[in-house]
Amino acid sequence: MDQRIEIVHEDDAVIVCHKYSGIAVQTAAPGQADMVSELKKHLAKQGGSNPYLAVIHRLDQPVEGLLVFAKTEAAAAVLSKQVQDHAFTKEYTALVYGKMPQQQDELTDHLVKDARSNTSRVVSEKDKNGKRSVLHYEVIEETEKTQTLRILLKTGRHHQIRVQLSHAGCPILGDTRYGTEEAKRYALEQGIGKLCLCASRLEFTHPVTGKRMEYSIG
Repeated sequence: MDQRIEIVHEDDAVIVCHKYSGIAVQTAAPGQADMVSELKKHLAKQGGSNPYLAVIHRLDQPVEGLLVFAKTEAAAAVLSKQVQDHAFTKEYTALVYGKMPQQQDELTDHLVKDARSNTSRVVSEKDKNGKRSVLHYEVIEETEKTQTLRILLKTGRHHQIRVQLSHAGCPILGDTRYGTEEAKRYALEQGIGKLCLCASRLEFTHPVTGKRMEYSIG
């Protein structure tokens, strides 16, 4: 299996993985490894020529963190409903350049995705194409020029955390797409070569046992 994937937990219904930066959850690029392909190979070795694997949630390719996949259709349906009902907790940790206005607060913006450039941007609340995007943040550590934030996503929009924090004046270090020139310079000076965003905690109810499952990294 690709070294950028670590299986944290596996049973008959789910696989929980630690995804390292650089590997896509799914990709259409020929010859490029992705998590779904690698995990299906792993499952095929356990028996069965066409194993079932469902993507429940995603992380951008440069983002590190925890993901859960379903191994049965029934498990996928239960987990997907938890996501829809906000009973599925995804907590992130981000290192940003600058200082947020409050030690903890909620950011609400409206985002529009541009499919051609694979980017998102903040638009006016009156823009009919904008999707309401909400996250809660808390400062857990800081230096003279940076802050480490704990982030709880209330919605799951394309590049949401990266766009909202950049729009708030505190881009994530290592973000070459949404970072300011000043932030990029600082990251270069500090030898930061990857996006400093990690899906650090995952919590959900097991689709079969009903037990509350919690995993964390970092």
